[in-house]
Amino acid sequence: MKKFFLFCTAAACMFSFTVQAQHYSIVIKGGHVIDPKNNVDKVMDVAILNGKVAKVASNISTADAAQVVDAKGLYVSPGLIDMHSHNFQGTTPDHYLSDGFSALNPDGFTFRVGVTTVVDAGSSGWKSFPKFKKNVIDQSKTRVLAMLNIIGEGMRGGAYEQDTTDMNSKMLAMVANNNKKIIVGIKVAHYEGHEWTPVDHAVAAGVKADIPVMVDFGGATPALSLEELFTTHLRKGDIFTHCFGALAPSREEMIDKATGKVKPYFYTARKKGIIFDVGYGGISFAYSQALPAMKEGFYPNTLSTDIHTGSMNNAMKDMMSVMSKFLNMGMPLKDVIKASTWAPAQAIKMEELGNLSEGSPADVTVFDIRKGKFGFFDYTGHKESGTQKFECEVTIRDGKVVYDLNGNTSPIALGKGDH
Repeated sequence: MKKFFLFCTAAACMFSFTVQAQHYSIVIKGGHVIDPKNNVDKVMDVAILNGKVAKVASNISTADAAQVVDAKGLYVSPGLIDMHSHNFQGTTPDHYLSDGFSALNPDGFTFRVGVTTVVDAGSSGWKSFPKFKKNVIDQSKTRVLAMLNIIGEGMRGGAYEQDTTDMNSKMLAMVANNNKKIIVGIKVAHYEGHEWTPVDHAVAAGVKADIPVMVDFGGATPALSLEELFTTHLRKGDIFTHCFGALAPSREEMIDKATGKVKPYFYTARKKGIIFDVGYGGISFAYSQALPAMKEGFYPNTLSTDIHTGSMNNAMKDMMSVMSKFLNMGMPLKDVIKASTWAPAQAIKMEELGNLSEGSPADVTVFDIRKGKFGFFDYTGHKESGTQKFECEVTIRDGKVVYDLNGNTSPIALGKGDH
């Protein structure tokens, strides 16, 4: 009897352990997982519990899962990170992207294209950041991170962004250091002068706060030297956005018109560790620059939208449209996913994001790649045809299903996935 009692107790313990091991809030079943950080590129299941990735493996049981996402025939990746967006939406006239009408509240333009994290690229400055945090960051289901503008008042446009007296690296660094979980960079943009003052102040703040600087460089005519920017002023890990822009004569272009090739100093800058970001925007991407660069294999480090009310209704549209353009230009799928997940996470020093490692935040994108005939164009009117297009099926943010295009989740209960 004693032995029988012990046997039953062990069996009961084993049964209890088995049930516990199978209990997940969500299991994503049968999708082709692409996780560049962990070098995963094959059909796997993903299990989620308590807002974290619990397991990535073959044939995870769904017996006690609260929800199951049918991803058969689809792809599964870490939640997309849009590293250049503008989200400081407000109702103040003549404030452009800093508490103005041109910025976008993120939740309406993220989950439906698989984006779970956005980095607002300089809409707020150190003076206006508290309002941005209170009105947008703290109210959003999307994870909203921020780069502070070199201008204290933020991206108000025009003359406001030319005021070198409102470029205070000490205050920028102080606010950044006091908000380390949110502020991930310093942004320079729209300066029209021929001085290096904005860049140098931004880098000084970046050094004090140990965060990168993103430079939207252009406006001065004749243009300041990009080679000097890369070699003299920026550090390893700093970010050059709008890298495929064609805005001469106010900014030098990547492609040498005489040779049709990428200028050599861009390769030197990449070797140094400068990060090249798309930052598509309204007029900041041109096929005249991207196509030759892609042909050479000079791929961007990070893909991003520079989304605002102007760009979203123009050639750019959204994150997955940008990804589709690069896929159709020949950028390998795994590289496109890396440039939209793990690479931006590394660039902003938030390496807990952009991957599906066990214990990482459960931000996941389930997507399809549609086959057909599609048209892609830039702001100059140049059109390219393509045969592949990304389409988001399911988005999971913080362990909850927040978007489901075709009802692939069972049972269907948006936002109810985690306990």
